Amino acid sequence: MTDTVTVIRRAAWVVAWDEGASQHVYMQDADVAFSKAGVLYVGPAYKDRADEEVAGASMMVMPGFVNVHCHSGDEPIAKGLFEDVGTAALWGNALYEYSALIDSDEDAKAACQTIMLGDLMRSGVTTHLDIASPHAQWLALAVQSGLRAYLAPGFREAQWRMAGSHRLDFEWNEARGRERYAEALAFVDEARAHPSGRIDGVIAPSQIETCSEELIVDAVTEARRRGMRITIHAAQTMAEHEELLRRTGETAPVMLERLGVLGPDLILGHCIFLDHHSWTRQRSRDDLARLARSGTSVAHCPVTFARSGMTLESLGAYQRAGVNVGIGTDSYPFNMLEELREALICSRVAGRSVFDLDTGSLFSAATTGGAKALGRSDIGRLAQGAKADLTLVDLSHPAMQPVHDPLRNLIHCAAERAIRDVYVDGQAVVKDHRVLNLDYDGAVRELQDAQRRACRRAEQDDPQGRSLATLVPYSLPLARRG
Repeated sequence: MTDTVTVIRRAAWVVAWDEGASQHVYMQDADVAFSKAGVLYVGPAYKDRADEEVAGASMMVMPGFVNVHCHSGDEPIAKGLFEDVGTAALWGNALYEYSALIDSDEDAKAACQTIMLGDLMRSGVTTHLDIASPHAQWLALAVQSGLRAYLAPGFREAQWRMAGSHRLDFEWNEARGRERYAEALAFVDEARAHPSGRIDGVIAPSQIETCSEELIVDAVTEARRRGMRITIHAAQTMAEHEELLRRTGETAPVMLERLGVLGPDLILGHCIFLDHHSWTRQRSRDDLARLARSGTSVAHCPVTFARSGMTLESLGAYQRAGVNVGIGTDSYPFNMLEELREALICSRVAGRSVFDLDTGSLFSAATTGGAKALGRSDIGRLAQGAKADLTLVDLSHPAMQPVHDPLRNLIHCAAERAIRDVYVDGQAVVKDHRVLNLDYDGAVRELQDAQRRACRRAEQDDPQGRSLATLVPYSLPLARRG
């Protein structure tokens, strides 16, 4: 049986790949033909076989986004909790004292993952890298979704421990860390062996400061022996930056270079606090060149850090230094287009110039930048022979009108509201705004009880024994009754 050939006829706009210029370009009034085998044709007046046709007169066709950093474990139940809090002594970051208290129990893991996958797809994502703790349905749900998935089971030897609200300590258990590492290796081998061809594993020492140098080196050696990608949270907070200086006198890139870890197969999560950042003490400017020389990629996830008043300085500067940057969503709202809008705004604010970053460069980070980070030249672009991972944008949506430059409208205004259909490997995973392969609505119904359970555990686990009302005060006071 032959694959179904779908043709989008006379699309008003197509974001196509120009191989000679090595960049995305606009086409107008063009056809796009594809099947499970891949993209068959991009250009005017396709004349070969067509089993299904889609009218493209009010459509923009673009490559699916490549999300290189997200977490499905507990983020969907963290909404509405810690957006207004942080630890003043840790530069205002909420991660260690607050966010680490929230975790989904086993009953909620599948619902949280389903919500994340659905929200990613509805914002045009076709490939994602999910860093999480494995649960019974993790691999099965990734497969069921239809998305292209890189699954990264995290492992570490140290847990964060807060002393009051003023000091971050580490509780080390090397034996348990090694057990989790062995479990991770077994899982990534299982993921790679899946017959769908859409799933792979990633080796993920969770955070640079929670793993010994020996574990990081061993894990990277194993990843390279397997030909797998590596991802590590590094230079993500000032607390981590200062801890590495205390231990080694080095920034994260310097330490990883010394260990022989930097390279084109490594994706550094966040990588904000480098030696040029205005919050750090070094006042040197060597880390960006170090990353660029080695070919190391950065996963930039602006929304979660901007909530705490932090940002990369700046995305435009990283790109101009030659660093490959991909975009991730990290946490809720798992909306790639909102993430792109925030990335553009934060880059211009940090760079103090409207010229720091433009829409085309940002779009490239979210497509070919992510593809390069994953070592792929067959995703993140619309070209003959590439994977048939693509998104249809409804230009008739009010937020897309009037149309002069459709990508600007999509990123600056419309976001996911204008995403109509999403295909992966030529198969629809979103149709008419609806997630096809997952029970998204059922998962949403589970979130309220899951959050209540997580909040009760947070009260029990808080080292200071604070109530939920103290940990998570309402945005507005409750009105008095009577």
